[in-house]
Amino acid sequence: MTTVTTLQWLLVIASSVGLYFVAPLSRTADEFFRGSRLERAPNAVFLTSSLVISWLFAKSITNAANLGQSFGLVGGVAYAGYYLSFVVAGLVIVQLRTKGGFRSIHHFLESKFGRGAVLVFTFLIIIRLYNEIWSNTIVIGSYFGATGTTPYYIAIVVFTLLTLAYTLKGGMSSSIITDVIQMALFVVLLVVVLGFIFPAQEGGLTPFIRSGTWDFAHGLDLLLVAVIQCFSYPFHDPVLTDRGFISDPNTTLKSYLWAGLIGALCIVFFSFVGIFARLQGLEGEAPVAAARYFGAPMLLLMNLIMVTSASSTLDSAMASFSKMVSVDLSRSPLPKVSTGRLAMVTLTLLGTIPVFFDPTILSATTISGTVVLGLAPIFLFWNAKVPRIAFHLSVVGGLLIGGFLTFIDLPDWLIFTEGKYASLLSTNLLTTAYCFAVFGISAIFGTIRPPDRFPSAQNEYNR
Repeated sequence: MTTVTTLQWLLVIASSVGLYFVAPLSRTADEFFRGSRLERAPNAVFLTSSLVISWLFAKSITNAANLGQSFGLVGGVAYAGYYLSFVVAGLVIVQLRTKGGFRSIHHFLESKFGRGAVLVFTFLIIIRLYNEIWSNTIVIGSYFGATGTTPYYIAIVVFTLLTLAYTLKGGMSSSIITDVIQMALFVVLLVVVLGFIFPAQEGGLTPFIRSGTWDFAHGLDLLLVAVIQCFSYPFHDPVLTDRGFISDPNTTLKSYLWAGLIGALCIVFFSFVGIFARLQGLEGEAPVAAARYFGAPMLLLMNLIMVTSASSTLDSAMASFSKMVSVDLSRSPLPKVSTGRLAMVTLTLLGTIPVFFDPTILSATTISGTVVLGLAPIFLFWNAKVPRIAFHLSVVGGLLIGGFLTFIDLPDWLIFTEGKYASLLSTNLLTTAYCFAVFGISAIFGTIRPPDRFPSAQNEYNR
């Protein structure tokens, strides 16, 4: 084992053990599932930090760097487009709470569309959280060995178990408190990394800003995909939506808007790592290539920034899955912390299995974003009077059509642009058009839903 590898292992173990001792021990359901401490909800700083770092996945910053390497600044901005999801989610969730009186996304769906809608939605959420486990841990593994090697697998398993340990201790409370630490560390590390890159590039900041070509053939198609998906993508991510129901509405909205801006800026700045690799003609995964260019200190920094972002995402995914099983899907008025901990272990075990089948990390975002496009009209027009069938026509129909179009070769007449993501863009445009069309037709011709459900939800929420 080389000195660098030894230091990398020390960083992984030390950071995870440190977070274990920092994480509070949650004994009550409010602490474990809602992140309350001393009966107080998270404030704006805690909530914003948690939102941002929980979406600065190891896979996200790796994708941002790789897209910067492929397309220049266009690639970084394209991936940052997904952070419009915070603005959309924040505005809709606050409306659901203040005007609809709903306690959670599941509460809204069951009140308006019935138990069947909840089951379909839960299926989509499980896919999302399942993807979050493997798609982040494989990034960590890549710093310890080539894909498929023994060091690669050992690193993934050890890192996953260490993250599980401190999340089991405190649930959502652990996730939010450690998120603040991880966010501060991420910003410091990002500044240090940029401090390596800018002086090493002749011309300073200018080559980074001028890199890439702003047309559909060179990454602009992915930006449009991100903009389309941001109206549906956030609602199948409980890591994002759960945090919308734990603080007061004003704090929530403020936090979501700031999180969108801060997260987008972090993604764009991290794409500079890939742009540097592009300017220097480096090959391979952009973060790893850039780190190796500068040597051991940079490699250790990059490893730590990936550990920070991956662990924050994993603990959030585990906490959200735990809440979904124990609270959102349970009929019990007193959710059990022990059930939540068992749910975390189950997700971790199942979510690690795909690691051994060599999946690609970008597919975890683009494919899952395509098959949930049917959620957009459901949440954007949450207060519209539509029959329950509207949910299934839009969501299930969108799932089938989006999934089918993703895995077939579209004919040329259905490809509207040029570029690597032209087919993906066409798939998203066609699926989105279908989803809004069937939802609109349902609203016009369907049976109007009795209006008494919403007041009952409001009254129940206020009690």
